[in-house]
Amino acid sequence: MSDLSELYQDLILDHNRRPRNFGELPDATCHADGHNPLCGDRVVVAARIEDGIIRDIRFTGSGCAISKASASLMTEAVRERRVAEALELFDRFQAMLTTPTGQPVDAEAFGKLAVFAGVREFPMRVKCATLAWHTLKAALLQPGGVVRTE
Repeated sequence: MSDLSELYQDLILDHNRRPRNFGELPDATCHADGHNPLCGDRVVVAARIEDGIIRDIRFTGSGCAISKASASLMTEAVRERRVAEALELFDRFQAMLTTPTGQPVDAEAFGKLAVFAGVREFPMRVKCATLAWHTLKAALLQPGGVVRTE
């Protein structure tokens, strides 16, 4: 395994074992529920928006290591961003995971999120990596919504 692959694997495992921003958000202004019925991943994303900025964001739920790590890293990536920026990051993240594996990924542009570029090699896992992101998008655009990745 290359040093980079090992680093990426360690990052995913760390965020799975010790997810950041995991827990309830009592003063949330929006939330949505997400479910991946193919593998059983479930997530609730809740955020507190003030003046168009995501001031706080948390998630709860259960799922595989990729799903949980993605939710953890997502919350870190979008906190203190404008809603429009978070939605743009969603689009870029989705595009990265659906780009053919032979095409390079600009790791610098994605920072820690680039760890998920390897998921492209496992199409069934793309839904695991994007569940929290789709749930975030629903929370921001259709608060109280339910997302299913089927």
